[in-house]
Amino acid sequence: MAGATIDHLVSVMVFLGALALFVGLFNQTIQTAIIYQRHRYLATKCSDLLDNMLLNPGYPENWGRSNCTPASFGLQDPEFTQYRLSSFSLMRLLSSAGDRVYYEKIGKWYSNVSWGFGGGYLLLQESECVNYSTASKLLGVNGTYGFQLTITPTVNINIVEDIQVTDHLRLNITVMGQGSPLTWVPIEYFIYWVRSEHELGFWRNITKADALGFACLDFDGKSGMPKIDVSGNKTAYLFVARVNLGGLRGVGYLSREITTRAGNIIPFIESYEDGIILLAHKWGKNDPGKECRGALHFNATFYVLPDNFAPIKSDVLNITGGPWLVNYGRGKPFYAVQIPPDALSEVGFLVVTYWREDEDGFEWGMVVMPWGIGTFGLSVVFGGDPSGREWVATDMRQVIVNGVAYQAKLLLWSLKGYGVIG
Repeated sequence: MAGATIDHLVSVMVFLGALALFVGLFNQTIQTAIIYQRHRYLATKCSDLLDNMLLNPGYPENWGRSNCTPASFGLQDPEFTQYRLSSFSLMRLLSSAGDRVYYEKIGKWYSNVSWGFGGGYLLLQESECVNYSTASKLLGVNGTYGFQLTITPTVNINIVEDIQVTDHLRLNITVMGQGSPLTWVPIEYFIYWVRSEHELGFWRNITKADALGFACLDFDGKSGMPKIDVSGNKTAYLFVARVNLGGLRGVGYLSREITTRAGNIIPFIESYEDGIILLAHKWGKNDPGKECRGALHFNATFYVLPDNFAPIKSDVLNITGGPWLVNYGRGKPFYAVQIPPDALSEVGFLVVTYWREDEDGFEWGMVVMPWGIGTFGLSVVFGGDPSGREWVATDMRQVIVNGVAYQAKLLLWSLKGYGVIG
């Protein structure tokens, strides 16, 4: 009798243990299925949210060309349909990739999308940018989902200066598609360089990539090419190249500035809607211990960049008045100019040449500021940081920005957090 009772108790314990194990496994299976459904829903939400950003211009439709805060968020170019994005709406997104810049002379912060090897600046007043928090609220995902949007060129045009050549400028160009070179593709290009304190050189031509997507340009004064002297690292320039293969267009750039003994000049966008630019002495940018008292004379010119890739000159308006001169130590630390109103709706770039003169002779340099993200094929990173998230959904689209092929990629994650409980 006692043995039967013990057997019965053991059987009950085994049954209860098996039941507990089964319930645990069943509970885990249910949780895994629920999380799978959540992941699937997140992936669908990511696709829908990306299309919502790319297939509507937002409201008002011209928010990308004004200082207003949009009431509805969208990046589509209002003059087109499908996946064509506004170069100006992208320009107003507060960058997640660059550092913020504080200009102490006027006490304002600027979003920094500076670019290139040197000599290129895109500094838009932070108060005129659309930030991540605002976009999240307008998209209806604030507090529920986090996201990061990246807009990067589909075609990569890598341009490198050959520093082993010291008597003239040699540029090596490599054209890459998605994982492979674009072979035998025509390469249109133009270059601006500073010849002297008052003269800006310009050359425009076309070359062709080889079987490896490579091309080399020698600006040595031979075979019809201009001579660009880079001995002593003394020549500032902007080089821009464009390729077009079967409707797939890409743009690349390389720039170099020269910092004189009196510093250089940095453009700050003071009013985006009105196109007012502050041309500031570099040491006014907040470089402690590097104050430079020398004066810099300068010229500023805006160039519209049309579809034929032939820049059109458009003189900027003088707002400050008086001589075109900045001096951090005394006098004017910055100078205000304005992009002509009839050119504000066109993509282009501002070129500022500057020079100094004293008993040691002349020094001169150049800085460039793009107007519109698509001008030189710049990239955009906007949103939060997905690092450390349990699961991140990803979706992408091929888009066009100012005629240039881009890839738009959206990362989306839940802010609630969830996982399998064993």
